[in-house]
Amino acid sequence: MADQRPTRHASRVLPARKRIALVAHDAKKDELVGWAGKWRETLSRHSLLGTGTTAKRLADALGLEVEGVMSGPLGGDQQIGARISEQRLDVLVFFWDPFSPQPHDPDVKALLRLAALWNVPVGTNVATADFMFEAPSMSMDYPIAIPDAHEWVASRT
Repeated sequence: MADQRPTRHASRVLPARKRIALVAHDAKKDELVGWAGKWRETLSRHSLLGTGTTAKRLADALGLEVEGVMSGPLGGDQQIGARISEQRLDVLVFFWDPFSPQPHDPDVKALLRLAALWNVPVGTNVATADFMFEAPSMSMDYPIAIPDAHEWVASRT
């Protein structure tokens, strides 16, 4: 049987001014707001997006514009996933709660799957998010390999 994985023969550039989604489950919202406060100056140089309450809390705490989409359980995770697949999101910071099952766990898994598929950097906790934001590539153009969706579709028809 032929490999069902799209090859990574295409590329795109994550721009110096990145489109960053900031997402947190309820038990992790305070942690994300605290982390974002530490990185406020860096975040101010990028375009920010968040789900539901998280976007509002971040905008209030940071004094920055944070575009809000629906909350996760209402489809916000899927909205962010769509932006990833449309190549309209460059970085995902998603502090998810490993202790509390979520009613939208399948959406969370789908979001993380799309981030992995489209080679989008993901910070799932303070340590990984810090590593990402300390990297020089956070403030410069950064080329990444992505699936060649057109080749993949053509090979299936």
